[in-house]
Amino acid sequence: MNNKVTIQRLATGVPGLDMILGGGLPEFSFNLITGPPGCGKTTLAHQIMFALATPEKPAIFFTVLGETPLKILRYQQQFSFFDLDKINETIRFINLSEDVATGNLELVLAHISDEVESSSPALVFIDSFRSIIEEVTHHAAGTMSLRLFIQQLGIQLSGSQITSFLLGEFLSESGSHPILTVADGLLSMEQSVQRNSMVRKIQVMKMRGQAILPGKHTVRISNDGIEIFPAARVRSDAGDKSPTSKALRSKKRLSMGVPRLDEMLDGGLPAGYSVLVAGPSGSGKTILATAFLTEGVRCGEPGIIVAFEQTPSQSWVRTLDDLVRAGQIGLINSRTPDLSIDEIVEKLSDLIQEMKATRVVIDSLSGFELAVAPTFREDFRESLFRMFAVLADLGVTVLMTSELEDRYIDLRFSPYGAAFLTDAIIVQRYIEVDSSLQRVMAVVKVRGSDHNKEIRRYEITDDGIIIGDQVLDYEGILGGQPSLKKTTDRVK
Repeated sequence: MNNKVTIQRLATGVPGLDMILGGGLPEFSFNLITGPPGCGKTTLAHQIMFALATPEKPAIFFTVLGETPLKILRYQQQFSFFDLDKINETIRFINLSEDVATGNLELVLAHISDEVESSSPALVFIDSFRSIIEEVTHHAAGTMSLRLFIQQLGIQLSGSQITSFLLGEFLSESGSHPILTVADGLLSMEQSVQRNSMVRKIQVMKMRGQAILPGKHTVRISNDGIEIFPAARVRSDAGDKSPTSKALRSKKRLSMGVPRLDEMLDGGLPAGYSVLVAGPSGSGKTILATAFLTEGVRCGEPGIIVAFEQTPSQSWVRTLDDLVRAGQIGLINSRTPDLSIDEIVEKLSDLIQEMKATRVVIDSLSGFELAVAPTFREDFRESLFRMFAVLADLGVTVLMTSELEDRYIDLRFSPYGAAFLTDAIIVQRYIEVDSSLQRVMAVVKVRGSDHNKEIRRYEITDDGIIIGDQVLDYEGILGGQPSLKKTTDRVK
């Protein structure tokens, strides 16, 4: 016999929120949404309310001394989730300002109780609860203490089978407020401004009866309301699903789309691997990446490019644009300000599954770092690690480019310490021969597989990258000071 009580979880209608809550919002729970002005508390509450309120399960939104219902509605109706037909039918707004102004908590509680009894709502929102606390402190002590008021309010709302939300700004001032112990759920919102960027985040600090997704998660407010991007998580079984493990179990090799490069890779890039293409500006990193994707289309392998760089203007690259328009290659070309890596990971994951893509290009890590908001750059390396874990779990083959300053004497492949995350590295460099710059390429590593160790010249033509023969009698190309020895081999 099973005596366990099953708690129904409500779908909040806020993208990403149900995931970080652990599956949804517990029905009949007593919740607190806290954070500073402007972080999105009221918008979050309205979005949940419009998603859940029905004629069978109506909602009441109590306003206090913050904003009048008319003013709130004026701005909230700008969001796409707003449904005018629900106002005064399934959703009612009630102003408690006159009761709160008396400082008499018994009067406030009585008004709330009368409205709940007469309407039998399934959802109750009180905004802003902080105003009640402040107003009470400005008046003489009444017949009811604040602690007792909170306790009675929680008991009544939960006992009446109501899912309730209190909105306030007081969490940062006190970690021992009585409401924190009474609340079943606690959602903390925040916002930070660095330079010209604003970043909002949300954290589920408490949700009784279910496993939440820990950490702070990015919040974006758009015309559709609030969208939450859960932080990418490294699965406990990621070791069995890493690109390396997949590739070592698979004998399949993917063609890079560049003549002779497959030969240098001992037959192509192992499926499921991640490869870093590192080189200075103008060395052809994007061209190689584009060839990798177009070759995939030719082989019936859909691909996706996440672009942070300007697209080159060569005619053969315009072929890539045609493939994107035809839906054969997916494009994520984000110019969104205050970008977070979690946003990119979620969009990329969704597109991979939608297109059943097997090849992914990120061009470039350098542009990626510049695109994210300053607050995320501090954890850029850690975020890259989490992104790789997600892509590994999806089983795609990843090619990344990385911009490097070619100083000839350094043997560096990525300024982000990302080289250790990749299974293969291709480096592109310049050399000086007879007072002219020439390009050279080498395969530095292919994990668990043999590869060509030669340094080879290559040219960039209208047809793409053409790799020639090994560079002879030339020292110091990948590290150390280069010599001025001359070589006679030609690019073929």
